Amino acid sequence: MFELEFVRGTLHDAALLFMVVVYTIRLYWLTRFKAGRERQVPTGRGSPNPRGSIVYSWANIAMPWAMESTRTGFFLYLQFVVFHLGVTAAIVLMFSISFYFKGDPLPASLALVFRIVIGAAFLVGLLRIIRRLTNIYVRAISSPDDHFALWLLTVWFGLGVLAAPNDSSQGTWQAYAFFLIGSFFLVYVPFSKISHYLYYPFTRYYLGKTLGRRGVFPIRRVQS
Repeated sequence: MFELEFVRGTLHDAALLFMVVVYTIRLYWLTRFKAGRERQVPTGRGSPNPRGSIVYSWANIAMPWAMESTRTGFFLYLQFVVFHLGVTAAIVLMFSISFYFKGDPLPASLALVFRIVIGAAFLVGLLRIIRRLTNIYVRAISSPDDHFALWLLTVWFGLGVLAAPNDSSQGTWQAYAFFLIGSFFLVYVPFSKISHYLYYPFTRYYLGKTLGRRGVFPIRRVQS
């Protein structure tokens, strides 16, 4: 069995380096493609240089009122927010232990924050698993990668709750499992659907630019 220091040190660093190399190659590949020219003349209140529309498009993810799907399904949007906050917290926890705290326990208040945020994401993960298995529409469009990533992320959240104190007196198997799965994700994510976040800035940029030119973004409500 690997030593804990190797798992949260050398193995984690190697997996991180691998992910950085893969992402660097993918970003280089993405930036080699030039966007097509706009074929439609500016309409409505559009602008040939719709910077505000691009910013609006980027910020759309934080504006649940801007899309009908999030306005009518706010609970699902709230799950989305909690789940992704949990992903962020779990990543921060892994990197904090690996590069800063290492063998030292986390302060109790900080460990509690991590446990609350990651624990909430764990519960949302369970709800998402149930929905993916029971909703006929979601089940029909779910790929093996969707199931694998969701189930493993949910398990990782549960381990993160247990590993958050980083206290060896409470056992080390939680840290082993948390870092092994976390390092696996660093290698797996660039090749999975989880890497959609890599494309978000690019796709939303072109969407905002195009819809801004057409006078659609930002959305303006018409008073009756």
